[in-house]
This record gives sequence, structure tokens and C-alpha cells, in this order.
Amino acid sequence: MAGEIEEPLSREIIVDVESKDKNGTVTEKSIDSGDNTAESPVIAANDEGGFQGDDKEEYVKGHPVIRNGLDVSKFLISTRDDGDPSFTFRSIVLGTIFTALSSVITMLYVFKPVQVQVSATFLQLLVFVFGEAWAYLTPNPDRFKVNWVRKTLKFMNFGQSFGIKEHVVASLIASSGNNGLAGVEVYAIERLYYDRSIAASTAVLATFSISLCGFVLAGVLKSLIVYPAEMVYWSTLPQVVLFQNLHFDRKANKKRLEKFGYALGFAAVWELFPAYIVPWAGGLSIFCLASMGAPAKTRSVFGKVFGGASSNEGMGILNFSLDWQYIQSQYLSFPLKQQVNTWIGYVIWYPAMLGLYYSNIWKAKDFPFMSTSLFAANGSTFSTTSILNEHGIINETKLEEVGLPYLTSSTVWGYFTQNLALGALIAHVILFYAKDSIIAWKQARSQKLPDPHYQAMLKYKEVPMWWYIVSFILAFVAGIIVTAKGETTLPVWGYIISLLLGAFIAPFSCILYGLYGTGVSTEQISKMVAGAVHPGRPLAGLYFTTWSHQVILLAVNLANWLKVGQYTKVPHRVMFGTQVYASLLGAALNYVIMNVIVTNQREILLDPVGNAVWSGSTLQSTNSQAITWAIAKKMYSLNANYYIVPIGLVIGLFFPIIHWGLNRVFPRLKKLPINTAIIATYAGANYYGNTSWVWSSIAVGIFSQVYLRRRLPGVYNKYNYLIGAALDGGSQIVIFILSFAALGASGSSHPFPTWWGNPTGNADHCT
Repeated sequence: MAGEIEEPLSREIIVDVESKDKNGTVTEKSIDSGDNTAESPVIAANDEGGFQGDDKEEYVKGHPVIRNGLDVSKFLISTRDDGDPSFTFRSIVLGTIFTALSSVITMLYVFKPVQVQVSATFLQLLVFVFGEAWAYLTPNPDRFKVNWVRKTLKFMNFGQSFGIKEHVVASLIASSGNNGLAGVEVYAIERLYYDRSIAASTAVLATFSISLCGFVLAGVLKSLIVYPAEMVYWSTLPQVVLFQNLHFDRKANKKRLEKFGYALGFAAVWELFPAYIVPWAGGLSIFCLASMGAPAKTRSVFGKVFGGASSNEGMGILNFSLDWQYIQSQYLSFPLKQQVNTWIGYVIWYPAMLGLYYSNIWKAKDFPFMSTSLFAANGSTFSTTSILNEHGIINETKLEEVGLPYLTSSTVWGYFTQNLALGALIAHVILFYAKDSIIAWKQARSQKLPDPHYQAMLKYKEVPMWWYIVSFILAFVAGIIVTAKGETTLPVWGYIISLLLGAFIAPFSCILYGLYGTGVSTEQISKMVAGAVHPGRPLAGLYFTTWSHQVILLAVNLANWLKVGQYTKVPHRVMFGTQVYASLLGAALNYVIMNVIVTNQREILLDPVGNAVWSGSTLQSTNSQAITWAIAKKMYSLNANYYIVPIGLVIGLFFPIIHWGLNRVFPRLKKLPINTAIIATYAGANYYGNTSWVWSSIAVGIFSQVYLRRRLPGVYNKYNYLIGAALDGGSQIVIFILSFAALGASGSSHPFPTWWGNPTGNADHCT
């Protein structure tokens, strides 16, 4: 875009660092931007050091140890900026095309036993392949003598090299399939559980409003949640490394892409087996196989403890999945400090789930071991519409006649841990990061942040604040129209409260995500507040949560991409325009795909258990929360069955306080990368759906972050992220094809014949 660059840029910036040879002699070494693997940096677990990191550099055998975000900026990510164009015709076209693919896959997984996202690195590599083809297979404009032809071909980027910045822009657009997802999920819930369809005008305005509110917040808070060096957004780091490797080291591309192609082909062929031909490969359990001839009661217990290949089957202890669609490459990229906390959470999760069920807490044995549905007192599925009037509001007379709904013990535990995690998140950020947050904010405002990537971006014009203000006004007015004229049952003042709640929580979520690459669920607090301010209105609660939760979700997602833009030197104003377009495009395509799936798979999505292919668990959970919080006084008050759930928020606040106090008394504990918010999250995150992947993810994490990263850093840096992206891509392409060709997403189902590896019951042969 014209006017983006205000001063000339050097073609290459090389970071020089000191290193010592085996004799202790200090020498100068370069980490060239073209190949970050030359020095084989070792990434070490970070402690609770906050945003600022440690200025003292550390080396092991001549290699810089990447301990924190400042080390990442200095040694792992190049500051090179070639000044190449970013917002091009080619980047927009490629991004738009691949958004369709990502939207379809994203929505497919909303209706599957485990909800996962499309691999961003896979989309990134697909865009690269097609971008390179665009450059090499199109004619050079200079060959044409006619001026208007030459200008047209140049505008269409014919014969021009595919640069890193337009690659980033196209990949950002392509990954927007997850934007606006919360709003589309509510539309699906209305169709499934309320027998009503939202008007087209309401859907358009609501989607526009929901998609932009979170975007505005991310832009306003970027000085805190993007610019500081410690805001690494670790789960996106593989993308940045891959962007630079692909564009700054062209000679190595052929060999890398060959390995990528082999891995993708292998994953595609293999995925046919666990997903279609041999579902048993999605849940290998010695205990399940050993129990096949046991009495029914024994098999039932084994299924709850060791089963996990089917939706809501069991906890999947020592059950290993070979189905990569559920494992995914995120466990190849999450830092070790994050994964250690998740493992601690699992240690809590197993005994808690079993203890609650077999102690018959909350009448647990009267209902399924795992399910997110609501149940009547007699154990049958609770009908949502049986207690609602024609406007979607609770009818107290009907409620008295039908009786209160019940939750499974696993669901109550899931809700409770969500509140624990949120309380812990708020307290943890305040206690451990408040001081550094204030320093980082002041440094960013004065343009004195020490991060070299931040300094390198100062040459580009910032996005004026009035751009964000205008965007917010448009989104806000659209939301006002929807709540005032639409069928949401959410009043305007409730809509305003939802935005304020989302704006309050979003900075905490962004900070945790930036530091650890993961976050905590925020839907529960939104449902709680919605129930308090709109009692008896579950639909209002759903829309309240959509705005507040989507503000948080998009703030995290877009802050994540702003960090990618900072690392790859995409101008601020280009990122603004691209993110607005991507957010609206992704939400619109999600809405179209949702309609297709809900129409064709309605019956199985309404089933409280589902099967190994389709499951309405995610939407059931969201709706169950909305219904129960709409009658919060009867469900969650001190005299009600589930009073422990809201108290979890208060209890969670004390975990970081205790942690902080112990660190003060025993300073050595600071070396342990403990984060109670993440522990609480994973102590209940898998309270529904498929669980056979959990132990496989642990194995993948140990292999990648403990063995490869520490023992074979050269292999880790060159191939860890690349092969992970290929495995994601191969599996997701096959799932996309199978879903519509054989698994019924298009309406026609063609299941594989039943045999031992594809049993009629649970795939792992438990129960």
C-alpha cells in the first residue's frame, strides 16, 4: 500500500550474538534470518518472570538458551524487513479461497466429539504452495508491450515473487474460519433446541457486530497484549519460524517441502483407517480388550475408567489414540511450562470424576457418566421447549409441572473448574504480572520497549485511534439494532453489560495466552452474569454470552495475529484492514456451513451421547448452561443442588494468592513454572466428548518438548513445526472429504462395513 514505509529499509538484518567455543574464547556468531536453525537454540521453560525477561544472556555449548520472550526476539526470530508489498490482489484472492476450506473444517469440528481448530500452519503452507505457483506459472508483465495489459497483470501479481508479507496477509484471512464462531453456534442452538430460525437481517447485523467488537479491543490494548517481548503467543511461534524459513532461505525450500509432502501424504492415507476403516485405532486400550469377556458390571466400570474412543464414553486412562485429527500439532508447539501444568490438571481430573460419580454426588448414578445434556429426575433427556413459552422465556408454571433439570456430575465438575480457572486467572495476572504490565504499557506509549521487533516496526504508521472508534461505533449500533428489533430477547442494556464484561476479562485472557499459548474458558462467567441480570431468559443469556465471550475470543485471536504481523513486519494499517475483512468473511461462511450440517444431522446432534463421528456435545453444553443459569436461583443458590459452581469463582481467586505467598516464603519455588489457572482448566476441561487422545497428546509433548528440543535441537528447529503442520493438513483434508462423501454431512451416509476393527459399539471395545 502506498505510503506505508516512511524510510528506506535494509535488505537484511542479522542478529550478532556472543558465543564461547570449547576453550572459552568469546567469538561473534550470527543467527542469520534465513536459517534460524544454524545455532540450534534450546528453548528452556520460563518461570514467573513477568513481561520484562532477563537481560543477561545464557549459553549452553555455544548456543543461546531461549528462556523468555526477549530471547525469542533476539535469537529465534529475525528482524529482517525487505519492504516487500503486503496487501495485494494475490494475497486477498488466496486468503478468500482458503477461508472457505477453513470455515468448512472448523464448523465440522463444532459437531464432532472433540472440538479442534484448523491447523494455521497447514493453511500457511497451502497458501505458500499456491502463491509460489501463482508467481512461477503466470507470465511476466514486462513481456507485454500494451501498457494497460502490463499494468493489469502487475496488479494481479503475475510473474512476481511471492513475498513473506503477502503470505502473512493471505494466511491471516485464510485462518478466519474461527472468527464469529460463537455467534454462529447460537444460531445453531436456536434451530436445534428452540425450534426457531433467526431472521436473515438479524443474523447479518449480529454477525457484523460480534465480529468487530473483539477486534476493536485487541487494537486498543495492543500496547499491553502485543508489543511487549514476553507476549510471544507461543502456539503461533511455529508459524513465524516457518514464514521466515520459507521466504528467507529459498535454497532449503525444496528439501523442506519434499518432507512436508511425504508427511502430508502419509497422514492423509493413515487418517482413512482411524476415521473410517479401523476406528479401533482411535482408541487402543489394553484394559478394554482385556475386559471383553468380563461381566457387564465390570465392563461398565472399565468403560468409564479406560474407555474414551467414542463421545462421552469414559476418561480414557491409558487409552492411546492414533487418530491425529484429535491430537494435532499444538502439543508439538506448546511450551513445556504449559504442558507441565496440563499434566498436573489431569492428575486432579481422574480421581475427581470417579469420586463424584461413585459417591453418587448430585444423584450422579441416575444419569450418564459423561454428558452435557440436561436430564429429568427419572433419567430421561430434559426437553428445553417444555418449560419455555413462545418467546423463548421460562414459563414458571410449566417449570413447576415438569420439574427442575439435572446435570451429570461430570458437567457440574466441568462448570466448577471453569470458574476456578477464571478466578485463578484474574488473581494470577494481578499478582504476578501487574507490575510488568504497567511498565510495558508505559514503555510502549513512550516508544521505548526494548524489543527489537517493536523498534523495527516504528518506521510504519500506527493505526489512528479514530479508526478503532469508528469501527466500534458501527459494531455497537448494529448490536443495538439487533437487540432492539431482533428476536434475541436480550434488552439493549443487557447487551451493553455484556460488552463491558467481555472488555474487562479480555486483557487477562490475552496476557495468559501471550505468555503460555493457551487460555481458560470464559463462557461460564458470561452465563452467570447473564442469569443474574436476565433471569428466566435463556436465549438472552445465549446472546449475552455471545457478545461478551466473542469479544474475548476475537481479542485473543486478533492480538495473536498482530504479534505475527510485528514479527514479520507487516504494516499496522495493513493488519487493520485485513483483520476487518477476514473477521466478517469467516463469520459469514461459518453461518452457511452450519445451516447445511444442522439440516442434515439434526437427529444425532440432539442425541445426548452422540457417536464416534457426530456429536452435539459442544452445543448441548452451551445450551445447558444457558437454561440452568436462567433459573439460577433454583439451580445455583446456596440452597440448590449446584451451589458449588458459582462459589468456584471465589475459591479460584485464592489459589494464586497461596502460590504467591509460598513463593515469598520459599524463593526456590519460583523456579517451578506453576500456573494455577491452567491447572484448574485442565482439571475439568475434558468433562465430555472423546478422551482417548489425552495420553497420546502427553506422549507427543514429551517426545517433542523434552526429547527433541533438548537432545536434538537441530532436528527440532528444522522439522518439528513443519512435520506437525503436514500431519494436521493430511488428516484434516481427509476428514473434510470423508465428512461429505461418507459420514453424512451432505445428508447421505455411507458407513464402512462392521467388523472387529469397526464394531457396532464403542470403537475401543469398552462396554
